[in-house]
Formats: sequence, structure tokens, C-alpha cells
Amino acid sequence: MKFSKLNLNLLGALVIASILFVSCKSDKKDDPYAKKTETTDVATDGIVITDAEMEQGSAIFFDRCAGCHGSSRKGATGPHLLPVKPEGSDKPGTLEFGADGLKAFIVNGTAAGMPEWGGILTDQEIELMTRFLQVDPPPIPPYGMDEMTASWNLIIPVVDRPTKPQHNRNIDNYFGVIMRDAGKVAIIDGDTKKQLAVLKTGFAVHILRTSASGRYIYSVGRDGRITMIDTYPDVPTIVAEVKGGFDSRSVEVSKFKGFEDKYLVFGGYSPSHIAILDAQTLEPLSITPTAGNACDGDKEFIEEARVAAIVASHTDPVWICNIKERGIVAIVDYTDPRNPAITEIPAARFLHDGGFDSTGHYFLVAANASNKIVVIDVPNKKLVAIIETGNMPHPGRGTNIKNDLGNLWVTSHLGENKLSFIKTNPGEGQWTVVKEVKATGNGGGALFVKSHPKSKHLWVDRTLNPNAELNSTVDVFDIKTLELKANLKAPEGVDGRAVHFEYNKAGNEVWVSYFMGENSAIVIYDDKTLKVKQVIQEDWVENPTGKFNVYNTTHDIY
Repeated sequence: MKFSKLNLNLLGALVIASILFVSCKSDKKDDPYAKKTETTDVATDGIVITDAEMEQGSAIFFDRCAGCHGSSRKGATGPHLLPVKPEGSDKPGTLEFGADGLKAFIVNGTAAGMPEWGGILTDQEIELMTRFLQVDPPPIPPYGMDEMTASWNLIIPVVDRPTKPQHNRNIDNYFGVIMRDAGKVAIIDGDTKKQLAVLKTGFAVHILRTSASGRYIYSVGRDGRITMIDTYPDVPTIVAEVKGGFDSRSVEVSKFKGFEDKYLVFGGYSPSHIAILDAQTLEPLSITPTAGNACDGDKEFIEEARVAAIVASHTDPVWICNIKERGIVAIVDYTDPRNPAITEIPAARFLHDGGFDSTGHYFLVAANASNKIVVIDVPNKKLVAIIETGNMPHPGRGTNIKNDLGNLWVTSHLGENKLSFIKTNPGEGQWTVVKEVKATGNGGGALFVKSHPKSKHLWVDRTLNPNAELNSTVDVFDIKTLELKANLKAPEGVDGRAVHFEYNKAGNEVWVSYFMGENSAIVIYDDKTLKVKQVIQEDWVENPTGKFNVYNTTHDIY
């Protein structure tokens, strides 16, 4: 499907903003600043902004900026954007920059990763933002158990759902595909490559997760909306929805034996909290705020302590929740979901994304502001190692491979052209980088690495690299030698940025998204020959991003 071209530098900091993609608007979203009871004009140091302008500026900030700078503008991966420098900060207040200085940053971006908004925002929007950023941010309204429960919509009760699949398809090889700009999720039969459903889910869906049985697919987006999709009907169907907050990136399910399909955890960005819900109905059960002291320094108290990646242990009844700004790994015991026991492990800032090693015993997560990978022993609930890897590691879930160097967990980097291979098996060199490899060309911009236990290849994207030739191709490495084997360009008739890999259940196909071009598509490669098997480019394909195979997602195969 065709789209008008956007400034290709737009993506330059979107995942740096600890979101996968945060820039485009949708007709279905909830802005935390929109719930206002009274409105008055605001003036600060001679800067006047009307109520209507305040609402417009708040919406722009929420869409474009909050991921990096925080919903309350107190800073995170990006610096604070408050009128007056907060106590203890080394960054000046926005009033010191003035309208001209702020305009220069907005229009041109920065070398530190802020994208160029000139040509994306209109001149009127840019002028408005120079004023919006020089006045105090509007307060974020409260959102707790009452509000969450009021948003709960049980569309199809459990008793009214089928007790077995109403079709003969292989659910294990279903793919959920995010079309975030459209606020939709497509369900594709991975065997036939046919689209089974395109479902309206919410603003800017970030990830999909599957229930432990593989029956249900859960989506969560930047509007905090959780959508529950049942794969048993002939046409996959939404059976429940709930709004966990104003902004979010993560959900996960209970996977430990005896707790399959029982509970779901929601990680809030705004407000910052951990919520536990009934995984069969999405009924809210408990909320735990994540504000607290940081992991380092003078133990700074952080109110906006957002929940980034969440993974579910297969060895214990716990979730591992990464408290981004605090640099805390929280291990949440869900055996009592209304009163969860939480163990906090100080690590490093700012925690972002990660995954398990090949044993499922250890969890590795990127602390991208510290250029480190943190290793957590999950069953023993303790920090094992903090490993220096490179400029802004961004592994996605990472991937596990094995060669003569041992069992290796791999991360790519946003800030430089580097793949780091960390040895995970016991013995000499465990929890150290034993190999570093560069991909094609210069600069960073890699978001995801991917392999499979049955594959001989390691796939790497360069989505955020400013070079259009690099960000539209993928590199494939030989696992045994770690040498570059192929540089795959977009097939004829497909353009845009290549992003996110997913294998099919058999491990012999790799699905890649091409988005932000005039001809977006899902391209399926033969993992053995590296040849294109099929291009999915029908009218319903609207800028696809993340793809999640049911079996691989359920069993944490990466």
C-alpha cells in the first residue's frame, strides 16, 4: 500500500526514546493531558499560551517527545524540558534557550539522537512548541484502580468462547503483525501466508505477547490500551480490552507451570506502575506504583519511573520488570496477584530491553544510557554481572547462538556499528564480550538481532541509520564464523526501512517488515538460501513493524 514519504531522519531517535516507533498519529488514542476540567490562558515570563494551544502542544509533545523526555518533561533518555533548571541538573532550563534556540533544536535535531522535526512539524507547530516548552507542563491527571476498572470491557465472557479451535489451522504458526500508524494488528496464517483478520487495537501498538497456551494474543500500545485476541474462532476476535494507563510499552503473561493463562502484567509509562490483571478477562487485580530511589549516586527519588521491557520466567512464578529511569530490575512474584511480592535489584540506568540466555536461567537487559548489559540470575534473584558493550546497546530480546566460542547472547547497538557477543555458558570468559563484529557501512542504527536454534544465520537490521541504503537493507552473518554472508536489499517494488525479524515455528523462514516508504511490505526470506520466498503487499498492509510468531513468542525462542 502506498504512503507519502516522510523525512527519513524521523526514526533517528524514536527507539532511542525507548519506544519502538513513536512519531505518527492515529485517530484512536488517549492523551493524558486531554482530560482537563478547567481551562485558562497561561503566561510565564511574558510567554503567553492559550488553553487551545496548550492542548495542541500537549498532544504534539505526547506523540513526539514524551518517550525520550518523559510525560512530565523531567527527562529520561533525553534531557529535561522544564522552564527552569531543576535542582541537581546540569542542563539549563528552556527559558535560557529562548524561542530561537528551541526552534533550532526542534528543526535541526541533535547529534545525540534527537530527530529533525523540520519538514515534519509545520511552522505553526514548531512556533507553538517553542512557547509550550517555556511554560510549566500541565499536570497529568490521576489514573488508578477506579479508572482502570471503569475502562474494562469484557466483550465476550469466557463461558461464551469456544472450548476448542473452530478451524484446522496451525495456531502455533500464526503471526501477529503490528501496523502501528493505523492502530491495527493483523493476524496471518504462517502456513498459507493468508491474512485472517485485521483488528483495530489502539494508538501505536508497541508489542504483542501470547498466553502460555498460545491461544490468546495480547497487544499494548502507547495509549495504554490492552487488547486481547482469541485465536480459536475461525476469524480471530477481540474478546476483551482495558486501559492500563495513559502510556505504555509492555505486557506479559504468567508462564510458570500451574499458572498458565492465569495472569497478565502491564507496565505503565504514564502513570508509572505495575498492574496485574486476570489473563482470561483482563479484569484489573492490583496496581503497584514504581516510583522510588535510583540505583546509583545519591539515591535520587524518581517519581516518573517507567516500566520498560517485561519478561516471564519459565522456571519460577515471577515476571522480570525493568524500571527504566531508576535502573532497577524488579522481580514480581505473582502467586498472590492482589498483593505481589517484589524484589528490587539495583542495576544501571536506563534499563530498556532484553531477553533470556539459552537456559532461561539468566536475563540480560540493556542499560542503554550506561552502554552496558546487565545480567540477572532470575531463580536466585540477584545481579550477576554488568558488562560494557558499546554505545547504546539495543538488543530487542537479543538472540542466542552457539559456535566454537561457546553459548553466546548477542546485542546490536544504536549508537555505533557493533555487534557484541557475550559468552553465557560457565567457564572462562563467562559474562564477557568474547567477540565484536561490524555490519556493512558506517554508523549505528541497529534495532534488532535475530536467530533461531535451527538456523545457521544471524540477522541484523540498521533501521535508524541515516543512510537510506543501509536502513533499507539487512545483514546476514554466518553463525559459525561470524563473518558477513549477505547484504540483502529490499526486493523490487518494496521500499522503506527494514525493521524487526521473526522466524516461523519451523525456523526456516525469516519475516522482515519494510515501512515508512511508498511501498511498504512484509518480505519473507528462505533462511537457508537467503532468497525471497514471498512479498505480502496487499491493500491491508499499512506500514508493518513488529511481527510475532505465536510459538516462538510463547516459548521465548530467539
